[in-house]
Amino acid sequence: MYKSLKEFIVTLEEAGELIRINTPVSSELEIAEITDRMVKSEGGGKALLFEKTDKGFPVLTNLYGSEHRMAMALGVEHLTDISERLNSLIGTVTSPKESLVDKLRMLPLLGEASQWFPRKRKGRGECQQVVLEGDEAKLSLLPILKCWPHDGGRFVTLPMVHTIDPDNGIRNVGMYRMQIFDDHTTGLHWHHHKTGARHYEAYKRRGERMPVAVAIGGDPAYAFSATAPVPDNIDEYLLTGLLRGKAVQLVKCITNDIYVPEDCDFVIEGYVDTAEDKVLEGDFGDHTGFYSLTDYYPKFHITAITHHSNAIYPATIVGIPPQEDAYIAMATERIFLAPIRLVMQPEVEDMTMPMAGTQHNITIISMRQLYEHQASKVALGLWGAGQMMFNKYLVLTPASTNVRSAEELAALLRNCDLNTSLIRSEGIYDVLDHATAKCGYGGKIALDLTNVSPKEAAPSFDGSTLPSGIEVNYELLKEWSTAILYVDNDEPINRKEIAKAASCNFVVLFDTRAKGLTANELLWLFAANTEPTRDISLVEGALVIDARAKRPGAAQNPVRWPNIVTADEQTIALVDRRWEEYGIGEKVESPSLRYRRLQLSEGAEWK
Repeated sequence: MYKSLKEFIVTLEEAGELIRINTPVSSELEIAEITDRMVKSEGGGKALLFEKTDKGFPVLTNLYGSEHRMAMALGVEHLTDISERLNSLIGTVTSPKESLVDKLRMLPLLGEASQWFPRKRKGRGECQQVVLEGDEAKLSLLPILKCWPHDGGRFVTLPMVHTIDPDNGIRNVGMYRMQIFDDHTTGLHWHHHKTGARHYEAYKRRGERMPVAVAIGGDPAYAFSATAPVPDNIDEYLLTGLLRGKAVQLVKCITNDIYVPEDCDFVIEGYVDTAEDKVLEGDFGDHTGFYSLTDYYPKFHITAITHHSNAIYPATIVGIPPQEDAYIAMATERIFLAPIRLVMQPEVEDMTMPMAGTQHNITIISMRQLYEHQASKVALGLWGAGQMMFNKYLVLTPASTNVRSAEELAALLRNCDLNTSLIRSEGIYDVLDHATAKCGYGGKIALDLTNVSPKEAAPSFDGSTLPSGIEVNYELLKEWSTAILYVDNDEPINRKEIAKAASCNFVVLFDTRAKGLTANELLWLFAANTEPTRDISLVEGALVIDARAKRPGAAQNPVRWPNIVTADEQTIALVDRRWEEYGIGEKVESPSLRYRRLQLSEGAEWK
C-alpha cells in the first residue's frame, strides 16, 4: 500500500513514468489540453505533475493513463497478477472441503482476509493537518479543472464521494463528478441507478439532511475501488484491502460522522439538504466523447475542507477515447472476470471492453458452448447483471478466440449468418447514452459467433449501384469486410437499396464529416450514435446501420443531441505556443484538430 499520493509519484518518477512541469499553468482549459495530448500519445504517454498552478497546489494528471501505470497503481507487475490471485482465492474458497485437514487449511486464509477490513482510528489523520471550516472553506482555493470550453464550469473529476445508508449504516464510496457552483456549493452527479442516489432517496423519505464527505488523493487504489462494480452494500475499502493485503485506516470527519482514509490529500465535508429542489448541472465533456447535457441533480453544501500540509490535487479528464478511464476499465475487466465466471456466467472464458466502446457500449467475450443457443442464455444473463446492464453491443465468440485480436474477430464477422446469429433485446442504458430517445432505456444486440468458422472470404462491394452522393471507404472494406459509407447527415436513405449493393454482412453509414477517421474512431462513433431498435435493420441478409448524428426531435430521435468534445482554437494555440516551456519533449499535435470537423454547431448541444 502506498503511504501517500506523493509516494506513488516518487515510484512513477523512478520508473520513468512521470514528467514534472515547472512552468506556471492555468487550471482552466490549459492543463486539460496538455493532458489530452499526452494520454493520446503512444502507450498513454506519461503521468504529468504540474508543480506551479494558478491555485498554489500541484496538480497530477494521467496517473492511470497506461496499462503499466494502472498496474503500478494497484501494486502489481501486470494486471493479470490480480486476476490470477482472485482465481486462486475463489477456487480455494469454493472447492469441496471433505476432510478436517482440508478445512484446517482454510484457517490461514480466514486470518488473511480479516486483515482486509477497513479500520477506524482515533485522532486526526494526515488529511486533516490543515482544517478550514465555515466561510474559510472555499472551493476556489483548490485547482479544480475546467476541462472543455463548453463545460458548465469547473468540475472535481476524481472525487471519492462517501455516503451512508441511513437504514443500515453501510458506507458507499462512489465516483460522481462535482460541478462547482460557488465557493460553498457543488452539484453531485449521481445517476438514479447509483448507490449514492439510493441513499439520497432514503434520507429524503426520512426528511433528513444527508451527510456527505468527498476524499481526493491518497493511495491510488482508493479511486480505483470507488469506480469498481462491487455489489451494493459491500464496502469499497474492503476491495482496497484485498488488493493491498492491508486494511485501510480511516478517520472521522471534522463536521460530520463519516470516516475517510486518513492519508488522502483533501477532504471536502458537507451535506445535501433533501428538502431542497435539485439544481441544474452541466454541460460536461464526458467519457463518451460527447457532452452530457444539463439536467437536475442534488446540491452539496460545504461545511469544511481539510487537507495534507503538502497536498497534491489529482485530476482526470474524459472525452474522446482513448482517455485515462479506459485503462481503469481495463483493470476492472481483468480483476472482475473471475467473479463473473463464478456468480453469473461460468461459460465465460475471457472478456474485453474495447476503448472505442467507452466502457459500456461494446463487450466481446469468448465462451464455452455446451448446447445449442447457449449464447442467448449468456447474453441475456449478462444484460441483467450489475453494470453489464448498460451494455449495448455484445459479441460472443468461441472459447478459443483471442478477444483482443481484431484479425480474429474480423474473420468471424465476415463469415457469420446474420439470419441465425442475431440476438435482439431491450433494457437499461447508461443515462449518458445520447442516442436513445428514452433516457436510460433502449435496444440491445448480441452477435452469436460461437459456431462460425473463421475462414477467409474475399469482400467485394459494387459502389456503382449506390445512389448518388454516397461514398465508399474501400480500404476498410478490404480490412473488415464491412462497407463504410459516407452520406450527408440529413440525406434520406433506402436501406433495401443499399443492402442489395452489398456482398458483405455489415453496411454502416456515417456523416461525411467522418471521412478520414481511423477504424477505431469510426467504431467509437458507431457505438455512440446508434440505438439498435431505430438504427439497425437486417435487410437482404446484411445488417444496415445508420451511425450518423440524429436530427434532434425528428421522428424517433432524441429531443436533444450533444456535440462532440474538443478543445477550442484559443486553447490549442496557447498550448502550441508554450510547448517548449513545458519541457515535455517533442511537440504533440492537439487531438482536437482532427475531431473539430465533427462538430454539428457551436456549443455543447446541436441547435
